[in-house]
Amino acid sequence: MASSFLSSGIIQPLPLRSPDKPQPLFDPLMPTSTFLGSTSKLRSVSFSKPNLPSPHRRSAVVAVSDVLKEKKTKSAASSSNLLITKEEGLELYEDMVLGRAFEDMCAQMYYRGKMFGFVHLYNGQEAVSTGFIKLLKKEDCVVSTYRDHVHALSKGVPARAVMSELFGKTTGCCRGQGGSMHMFSKEHNVLGGFAFIGEGIPVATGAAFTSKYRREVLKEDCDEVTVAFFGDGTCNNGQFFECLNMAALWKLPIVFVVENNLWAIGMSHLRATSDPEIWKKGPAFGMPGVHVDGMNVLKVREVAKEAIQRARRGEGPTLVECETYRFRGHSLADPDELRDPAEKARYTARDPITALKKYMFENKLASEAELKAIEKKINEEVEDSVEFADASPHPARSQLLENVFADPKGFGIGPDGSYRCEDPKFTEGTAHV
Repeated sequence: MASSFLSSGIIQPLPLRSPDKPQPLFDPLMPTSTFLGSTSKLRSVSFSKPNLPSPHRRSAVVAVSDVLKEKKTKSAASSSNLLITKEEGLELYEDMVLGRAFEDMCAQMYYRGKMFGFVHLYNGQEAVSTGFIKLLKKEDCVVSTYRDHVHALSKGVPARAVMSELFGKTTGCCRGQGGSMHMFSKEHNVLGGFAFIGEGIPVATGAAFTSKYRREVLKEDCDEVTVAFFGDGTCNNGQFFECLNMAALWKLPIVFVVENNLWAIGMSHLRATSDPEIWKKGPAFGMPGVHVDGMNVLKVREVAKEAIQRARRGEGPTLVECETYRFRGHSLADPDELRDPAEKARYTARDPITALKKYMFENKLASEAELKAIEKKINEEVEDSVEFADASPHPARSQLLENVFADPKGFGIGPDGSYRCEDPKFTEGTAHV
């Protein structure tokens, strides 16, 4: 069981570089992975421990290969060379269809005035959420971004609770106080969506530290893993680098997942980053870096499986870059006029849900009737979530200052328990506080 990316069959190490022989910084014969719908094979980097005189020297990057090869899984599917069983395939399909249908409904409700503020949809990126989160245990933690609805759904937060939160109702997972960008569920260990890029990564790193502390210091039976999702734009921020360093230094049980949809709002990833291959930053800190096709849930799942198992075994963090694409604008307020229509069409043709359906049909893992039944079930679930959210009550005014101040008395609430905002002098700015 003590396997790693280096020994899993995914990585085939190259010979160590000789210190006596200078090496070119760039080898024109080495194929490089590119972006924007390239058909070239994706690559990954791992690290090996050469014999170095200094015990403090970090391991060097010495392996470059295809990130995923068709390999037999250790599950029941292995006997037929399939990557998944029928049950696993149906679970993946249902989760991805739920994410897509839910987000499509969000668009309808937003334009009908049922939701307010910015709403960022996940259409097109479902393979990443499903590929990682459906491998987690309930006790494992997920930290998301402002594009967080589908992460919450994949982790088990009911559609009713997510839709009600989007409607700003008390039945939402944050009682209507979080909204679209701040999904949270203590029960399901969803530690929040975060509106500002990068701010969720330190929270995820702290959650992973908690798991390690409980296991190694408190001697508890704890093997929880944390998965941190963030986008390509975040990878130029300081928190990203600081947390990679800390996680590698302390071998924290965390997987850093870059959902590289190639655009940071309206800024192309290729224009914003000196080296667009984000996965290379993993080995710089002494952890494996992997680049995978984020439009293929089966490829994502195979990489996720190894990264999660590696973290659970106590072998430390992994950086996984999933090259994916969002099918809608940055938010529902974005007319999406900056991206090349040909680029959008190229990725739309690689729809991850369609790809999974095709795989299941070709390998006789599901019939048309079975998938139609799943789609019907999901449509009913999403419709029900809207009806439930619409009928739910708005938060009471007394909830306004809850979870804002540890002790709201002295600011929002007077000594007698009355709300200061109800004092006319308060709104006039003449009240004594």
